[in-house]
Amino acid sequence: MSQPSVLAALTSALRSGAIEVVDLTAPLSSSTPVLQLPAQFGQTAVFELEEISRYDDRGPAWYWNNFRSGEHTGTHFDAPNHWITGQGLADVASVPAQQLIAPAAVLDFSVEAAANPDFLLEPEHIKAWEAQHGPLPDGGWLLLRTGWDERSHAQQEFLNADENGPHTPGLSAECARWVAEEAPVIGLGVETVGTDAGLAPGFDPAFPCHSFLMGSGKYGLTQLQNLAALPPTGAVVLAGPLPIVTGSGAPARVLALVERA
Repeated sequence: MSQPSVLAALTSALRSGAIEVVDLTAPLSSSTPVLQLPAQFGQTAVFELEEISRYDDRGPAWYWNNFRSGEHTGTHFDAPNHWITGQGLADVASVPAQQLIAPAAVLDFSVEAAANPDFLLEPEHIKAWEAQHGPLPDGGWLLLRTGWDERSHAQQEFLNADENGPHTPGLSAECARWVAEEAPVIGLGVETVGTDAGLAPGFDPAFPCHSFLMGSGKYGLTQLQNLAALPPTGAVVLAGPLPIVTGSGAPARVLALVERA
């Protein structure tokens, strides 16, 4: 008797629960927190629905909507052309489909971020994690868990800003450079509003995760949720951004496959 195919084994494991599907996506609505830049810059749009018809005289048997949204609203995918350092590199529609399914390393620094909202991940943190769990996955994602998804219900708490600007965890400039230029991963995923820390406008360079990762042709995933449900290694991430031609990014449904005993 022939052995079952890999895909047949996968679908069987999904049906049985041996592989769990974890949704890493924040629900997208008008209350979804959005990034706020200084007033002199252009601002992203909040998500809006415009009803076309709802089983009425505008369309008696169907319900549908138009929607308006920024590319970088809610859980979303950053393409390399999002930043000036990636100018001329891939737009979100050009990301190879094969790279939208990739293994993930989950680095949990939620305790540190709870104690200090300005916590910064350093290369030494990653190397210590690798000493315990093994190397970062080649062609995979580095996902930084900080517990920040617990704040996603409210704009003010999520951005955590005061007169000195936002205070959210992230990567130091040196760590961003290391992830972009030396780590084997294809991108960085975070729970915060963007891939950079709240203090990143004052770093050198400013917004180093965007500057280094986009310039290296790597990707970003932001406003992820439920990273606490993933193991440090072994999960597989499926990231599905809208393939907007020339787009710098797009809202995405991001899922993780986790093998359960």
